[in-house]
Amino acid sequence: MKKPDKKSALREVQGIDNSPRLNRSLIAKLSKKRALPNIDDLVQKVLSGDQIALSKAITLIESRHPKHFDLGQQVIKKCLPYAEQSVRIGITGVPGVGKSTFIESLGKHYTKQGHKVAVLAVDPSSSLSKGSILGDKTRMETLVRDPNAFIRPSPSGNNLGGVARKTRETIILCEAAGFDRIIIETVGVGQSETIVHSMVDFFLLLKLAGAGDELQGIKRGIIEMADLIVINKAEGDNINQARLAQKAFQTALHFYPPKPSGWTPKVLLASAINHQGIEQVANEIKTYMQLTRENGFFEQNRLEQNKYWLYETVNQSLKENFYKKPEIREKLKKLIKKIEKKQITAFEAAEILLNS
Repeated sequence: MKKPDKKSALREVQGIDNSPRLNRSLIAKLSKKRALPNIDDLVQKVLSGDQIALSKAITLIESRHPKHFDLGQQVIKKCLPYAEQSVRIGITGVPGVGKSTFIESLGKHYTKQGHKVAVLAVDPSSSLSKGSILGDKTRMETLVRDPNAFIRPSPSGNNLGGVARKTRETIILCEAAGFDRIIIETVGVGQSETIVHSMVDFFLLLKLAGAGDELQGIKRGIIEMADLIVINKAEGDNINQARLAQKAFQTALHFYPPKPSGWTPKVLLASAINHQGIEQVANEIKTYMQLTRENGFFEQNRLEQNKYWLYETVNQSLKENFYKKPEIREKLKKLIKKIEKKQITAFEAAEILLNS
């Protein structure tokens, strides 16, 4: 048989002699990356305003790894004395209302005044809610380049309580890093508005004119939570519809009971893309904060929120620990089969699980 030509692709080529050395080098690099951070150093960097350290600290608390979780809790505990020094603003609105543009415009307004702005998000299931939280960081092109701004998407997951808890802890870290304006965005679909409302000082509702959004807002009862309603995209040919929507919402507000904060919500017009109405929105937030600090509602509300999250965290932990137990999982499978065969009701099955 003819031997393969030296230039032929069939000819064997001798392997690399020093591959073990390359592997050792690679392993060393990977081990360095996997090394757990020094908590005291990380905290000091966070307190100095280092955004890379802040991102690392947030990644720790978002991690599902038990070691990372413990370290994350240590970081939060050390940062807690330096937190609470911010205005927490919740912003919600249906997809397409212009939240990203509005938040960027408001954020730039604050940074120009010398404030530090952190933008966080609560969106546990963006694929279902059609939210675009992960896209916000790329769409806020101006704000993301601002050294006094920090934008952080929410962790992905289907558990709203879990995502919300991470956001609460992220707020503490951002405040410790010196951010005095925390903007928390929710996609505006489902239960996330209520969750965001329970962790902010001021709740802002963005609406559109002429999109049937007026009745939807009244029906869902989000207006009752809102401290300010802003009709966005009030520009060009849409200005007349925006004014009509403004009157409709102002009328609707009269049907709601007075707020315990002593604040009377307003309805404003804005065009975030043209940076119109943004200063007026910021002034309303400032007036609200002055009022609630003077009448004691601000401190009382923060206290009630902390109590709420105490119970919420306990409930979440009990639920997670319950379903982690192998015997519960096994029993649950058998009970589901019985429910499918109509041998038992869902309520009976729940009783059996809880009693076990």
